[in-house]
Amino acid sequence: MSGQNIVTPSAESLAASAKAASKTGIPPVHKWNPPFCGDLDMQIKRDGTWFYQGTPIGRPGLVRLFSTILRKDGDQYFLVTPVEKVGIQVEDAPFVAIDFTQENNDLRFFTNVGDEAVAGPVHPIRVAMDPQTNEPSPYVLIRANLEALIDRKSFYRLVDLGQEGQHDGVAWFGVRSGGQFFPIIPMADLDNSL
Repeated sequence: MSGQNIVTPSAESLAASAKAASKTGIPPVHKWNPPFCGDLDMQIKRDGTWFYQGTPIGRPGLVRLFSTILRKDGDQYFLVTPVEKVGIQVEDAPFVAIDFTQENNDLRFFTNVGDEAVAGPVHPIRVAMDPQTNEPSPYVLIRANLEALIDRKSFYRLVDLGQEGQHDGVAWFGVRSGGQFFPIIPMADLDNSL
């Protein structure tokens, strides 16, 4: 925007706005349309660590607070309050699923920022395969376009629960939750991968 000076808010002012907005849980960031205020020097690494100006944010409560105002529009991530919107960098997924429990036929995931989601139609599991290494990266949708990378120990536990199922007319190895089958790998490729 030429001719305009965009003043990027500080992490402190965003935290204050987030605290005010999140008094009743996760704020309705999908309903807010504030002006873009520029990019903030904030990054979420693949392991779920949040950085501000190159330094890890060591206060879990502050990370949780920022996570409540996170929104993904297209391929970009923003921290959004009713009056400001700033861009941040996300290396992979913004959250990490650090554990899950099996409750009857459902899988309940827990993230590094305190969110919970039961895998199913609203919170699907997907597995992306690295085309060069063939290494799987499993994800679960937590809320409104925001996924959690399922950590390695949890993924191994998921594989232990795996079973054969049909996906697009082909036999796959995967898991079930919420009345739905989530494919991990085609049965034909199973011996070579997992």
